[in-house]
Amino acid sequence: MNLDKRYLVWALGYAAVGLALGIYMAASQSHAELVTHTHILLVGFVLSFVYGIIHKLWLQQPARALANVQFVVHQAGAIAISVALFLLYGGLVPATTLDPILGAASVGILLALLLMLYMVIRSGTEKAPA
Repeated sequence: MNLDKRYLVWALGYAAVGLALGIYMAASQSHAELVTHTHILLVGFVLSFVYGIIHKLWLQQPARALANVQFVVHQAGAIAISVALFLLYGGLVPATTLDPILGAASVGILLALLLMLYMVIRSGTEKAPA
């Protein structure tokens, strides 16, 4: 599966989870997980969707290994931050336990963004075959 489609599939998965959490919060009239809901939708759905569009429109042939690393780092960070925030705002695990995980996940998401920026800047600078 191409990276653009992989990102699209993951983005739609995050959208389903984020919307389900929103529906749960509305039904329970408890909005304690609002931060989690927002992060799932923004970091998971929106950012994955944007990365998929970038791959489709601007990165026709990125360095495969680098593109795969960027994908894995982003997804790992998005999942880790979503789960850790769910546990934190659900009152299931104390902040002192989750803070290192949230910090590492945030740095991973930033690293993935910087890798994407690098790939976008590099695209178009490769020399055409002679």
